[in-house]
Amino acid sequence: MGFARSMSGALASAMLCALSVSAASAQTLKAVKDRGELICGVSQGLAGFSIADDKGVWSGFDVDFCRAVAAAAIGDAAKVRFVPLSAAERFAALRDGKVDLLARNSTWTLSREIEFGIAFTGATFYDGQGFLVPRASSKTSAYELDGAKVCVQAGTTTKDNIVEFFAANSMKQELVELGSPAEALKAYEEGRCNVLSSDASQLHAERLRLAKPGEHVILADVISKEPLSPAVRDNDAQWGRIVTWVNFAMLQAEELGVSSKTIDAALQSKKPDVRWLVGTDGALGEGLGLTKDWAVRIVRAVGNYGEVYDRNVGDDSRLQIPRGLNQLWSSGGLQYAPPVK
Repeated sequence: MGFARSMSGALASAMLCALSVSAASAQTLKAVKDRGELICGVSQGLAGFSIADDKGVWSGFDVDFCRAVAAAAIGDAAKVRFVPLSAAERFAALRDGKVDLLARNSTWTLSREIEFGIAFTGATFYDGQGFLVPRASSKTSAYELDGAKVCVQAGTTTKDNIVEFFAANSMKQELVELGSPAEALKAYEEGRCNVLSSDASQLHAERLRLAKPGEHVILADVISKEPLSPAVRDNDAQWGRIVTWVNFAMLQAEELGVSSKTIDAALQSKKPDVRWLVGTDGALGEGLGLTKDWAVRIVRAVGNYGEVYDRNVGDDSRLQIPRGLNQLWSSGGLQYAPPVK
């Protein structure tokens, strides 16, 4: 009898726990819908990724991703409040509920997921750490930087990568740690260091801020893997699934030739994969807690992945960053979306 009561009590506790987890698992989407606004954590200002103009209007690759999520979740890409966050505070801000989503050129690592209780949702941009040096130095390789003074931003993976790379190649270095990208760039420009190191994409952006960009060069060597990914809290499976599939829908759209210019034609398409994507077949949107045209709203608002890339960091931008690893898998890159079906 005591055993039966014990088992009954254990079952009741398990059921209460399951109900509690279930209630917590859909809280972010509801909060965003009730608020009528997505709160998105972004950088403090990085050209091509997330930067505000003199009127406070944000633009960039990460900004467009935030708008894509807003378009899918609440039907309006303009309903986003952008919160600029430093590298040191970004993950705690997400964990503590100050933002719904972090889209801040952040490297996906296991240690960050464990330490902060967050979940990365998929690499939107494959990057790697590089080096910016004065052209006059005549340096052509990272392996020629023995004895360099290297400026890095504190609170990033950059410092550890530098230490490991120089030690592995029996080279010496002196680190100069700064609190923000702007401070690191200023230190480099003032000659307090003779090398600036960060993600290669960030170096492309920072070089444009120098008085004479042409007098500085980004070395070809990349010393790390830096898969940049949006992140969410790990206690909300539904919200994590939505953010993950927003990225995949944008990739699938590019692969299928569905763009902001062809979306109306796509709604009339007879191709099964296109019909699944735009919601004329199946009930995938409803399964996510969204509407059937969730992917259509994304593409109308910001375009497919290729459009977002080209506009912000690629051929149609000042940065002119080659797509490289960020090409679709069918073009030799790493960007690959599971079937949206």
